[in-house]
Amino acid sequence: MSEQSVNQSISSAYSQILDVIGGVEPRIAAATRQELEDQRGSLKLIASENYASPAVLLTMGTWFSDKYAEGTVGHRFYAGCQNVDTVESVAAEHARELFGAPYAYVQPHSGIDANLVAFWSILAHHVEGPWLQKFGAKNVNELSEEDWETLRTELGHQRLLGMSLDAGGHLTHGFRPNISGKMFHQNQYGTDPETGLLDYDAVRAKAREFQPLVLVAGYSAYPRRVNFAKMREIADEVGATLMVDMAHFAGLVAGRVFTGDEDPVPHAHIVTTTTHKSLRGPRGGMVLAQEEFAPDVDRGCPMVLGGPLSHMMAAKAVALAEARTQEFRDYAQRIADNAQSLADGFLKRGATLVTGGTDNHLVLLDVSSFGLTGRQAETALLDAGVVTNRNSVPADPNGAWYTSGIRFGTPALTTRGFGAEEFDRTAELVVEVLSNTQPGTTKAGEVSKASYVLGDGVADRVRSASAEMLDKHPLYPGLDLA
Repeated sequence: MSEQSVNQSISSAYSQILDVIGGVEPRIAAATRQELEDQRGSLKLIASENYASPAVLLTMGTWFSDKYAEGTVGHRFYAGCQNVDTVESVAAEHARELFGAPYAYVQPHSGIDANLVAFWSILAHHVEGPWLQKFGAKNVNELSEEDWETLRTELGHQRLLGMSLDAGGHLTHGFRPNISGKMFHQNQYGTDPETGLLDYDAVRAKAREFQPLVLVAGYSAYPRRVNFAKMREIADEVGATLMVDMAHFAGLVAGRVFTGDEDPVPHAHIVTTTTHKSLRGPRGGMVLAQEEFAPDVDRGCPMVLGGPLSHMMAAKAVALAEARTQEFRDYAQRIADNAQSLADGFLKRGATLVTGGTDNHLVLLDVSSFGLTGRQAETALLDAGVVTNRNSVPADPNGAWYTSGIRFGTPALTTRGFGAEEFDRTAELVVEVLSNTQPGTTKAGEVSKASYVLGDGVADRVRSASAEMLDKHPLYPGLDLA
């Protein structure tokens, strides 16, 4: 089928879908149309977002959504799941082959679900399993009430060591607002206060002192690569299970940008990920594991998950198939190259970057040098059509709400075809906005951490300049909903 025919088919499909939706709830159809226009007209630089292919998007909207399928392939608690078995098997096969993993579990609905499956699998493997064996029980239902109370206490008093939030870690790595911080007795490792880089000797010292059951590696806002071989050495030294959350950089692993010691899959006991972000698939999660953990991970549903979403597993299969191509590998390399161009663009204009640069897919800009908080910078940029998110920086004086940083990611605009020249220009536009933004004042006349004043005409100038680049790299080219 020619490219023109494909585009016509896609346009026809979406036009008809929106007509059907509009016949029931026109406000939803209108919002869906508007979302496409908003995304087409914005510089999307959120590191955790991307643009899935039309094939992935269309796969999500099928009658697989109607099917209950608790259990695993060939072992369902509902009849008539033979086609779901095919979908889950294909998705898991692609995941294993793509990442070189012995085992893949594609049921998690999100990244936090994937992490919960991993955490409870580790607890079941190292705590529940030995406890049951000690008392000759096959499952917890065979334990006496007294033994069960003891086991429950044991499960709730295990230790987890993860990267601190202001150093680039994630809420699901043991922080109190998240269930992971309530499940575990948790502690954190940070980065070198001078360089902002991981200090593996300091991580080792913390692990020796804390003696965790789980050592979590991975990040959401650390702009450098991680040596997972060293992290495994540290885990082995203290008898910990190494869990890596690669949700942000899974596409760089899949695309062979991260290899050897920087590829977490050969080194970690369990790896979790989302399937969107740099992997460019549907919103969802996934767990990769060594064989010893496979039986425990397989219990994800009903251990912590509800019934698997069959339509999302189908979309994961399509996205993972796309990721197994040379085209995707080339794309992944461009993500990293473009992040370097964006960082260089900031640095040559005098901006301050956490760690002084990047070697992955994201850039963390410290906006305190502009006299702004992250919240002020984020909103001023949004006014100018630049979509980002505020983020903490190490030892952030403004805390996790206002922050002192802005996080930028290159996966989405790389999908649109942006290259080095466009990302340098993007850095220029960002600096123009921030240089022309001033903090506002509160009603009491004090300097505000939230309000701001953006210079006259700046937003319009930046939007116009952005439009020139965006028009050259249209989102979903050929998709016409007129």
